[in-house]
Amino acid sequence: MTGKIYSASTTAPVNIATLKYWGKRDTKLNLPTNSSISVTLSQDDLRTLTTASAAEFFESDKLWVNGKEESVHGPRLVACFTELRALRKTLEDANPELLALSKYHLHIVSENNFPTAAGLASSAAGFAALVQAVAKLYELPQSPEELSIIARQGSGSACRSLFGGYVAWEMGQEADGSDSRAVQISTQEAWPDMKAAILVISASKKETSSTVGMQTTVNTSTLFKYRTEVVVPQRFKEMSEAIVNKDFETFGKLTMIDSNQFHAVCLDSSPPVFYLDDTSRLVIGLIEKVNKIYGRVVAAYTFDAGPNSVLYYLKKDELIVLGLLKAAMPDIGGWDMKSYTASIAPAVPDGVDPCSFEALREGVSRIILTGVGPGPQKTDEVLIDGNGLPK
Repeated sequence: MTGKIYSASTTAPVNIATLKYWGKRDTKLNLPTNSSISVTLSQDDLRTLTTASAAEFFESDKLWVNGKEESVHGPRLVACFTELRALRKTLEDANPELLALSKYHLHIVSENNFPTAAGLASSAAGFAALVQAVAKLYELPQSPEELSIIARQGSGSACRSLFGGYVAWEMGQEADGSDSRAVQISTQEAWPDMKAAILVISASKKETSSTVGMQTTVNTSTLFKYRTEVVVPQRFKEMSEAIVNKDFETFGKLTMIDSNQFHAVCLDSSPPVFYLDDTSRLVIGLIEKVNKIYGRVVAAYTFDAGPNSVLYYLKKDELIVLGLLKAAMPDIGGWDMKSYTASIAPAVPDGVDPCSFEALREGVSRIILTGVGPGPQKTDEVLIDGNGLPK
């Protein structure tokens, strides 16, 4: 193999929805039936690193994820490659001096630092990193909003991982998806006190994939139409305002009731779609109890299409939230990943029954402590070697 390899690397974050996207009005273009909102999490703890490379001697497109070669023939990946190459070719046509990278095959190497297919939005970070890395390689002038339209076609929620902070995915109205894109509601700097504790309840692959579960709900749930047409539009407005106003009480309440309704709609499907398990329900009960004891929203739970729990809370309540979790689950993995947790004493508020703690210890395997973070970041770290293969 001889010849120059051109490459660019990018990291991209995980985002966790607080107003859920569930259901597609167009499965090919990944057009949602409702708008959604998410929080972008810190890449110090959860991120995908991707190197995109191109060379004249590459014989075909190739993709490696976490050391394993994956197919590049899936329609979602093909759609992203096709659109990105078309944008590069537009630049090349306008400037004949540019290298014809659009004609070269691509080698993509991607690595996650978290479990894939375990309810932690791995596809969102993955496609966001891929699109951003190829855009950097091609030196495309498109904005994050414009690139989010491409990332959306790879994985719906990937469009939200093109931004940091607090992000909305506007469903749009156009049939071609040209107005279905992500926009930033607020930066991480505007509300930096948001923290998150992820309780990894199951790192195994889901029994029902998001794609299958989603279409089952769209086709069979009688509650679904009311959710998308009446409930979500109002919550979208209220949650956006709560984020801008840094109103955690409203944000937390909306986050929890939307998570509950999302899973209710899944249960209303035929056959019913189950993502929560007994441990998930214990977490819900514990947080509801703590919030009742304090008379305010100390922490807010949310569950995506999986049993893992994401708890949002503000820094000012860190001792309460982490003290409780440490009392309930002192020996699970992850506490040692943050130095400050050593000084947090286990604490059980009066009124919380520790009887459920044993079941929690058995059901939760790991805790990931993180917070709000930035969008994709350019990096000098390269995952590909001089032969165009993973290092």
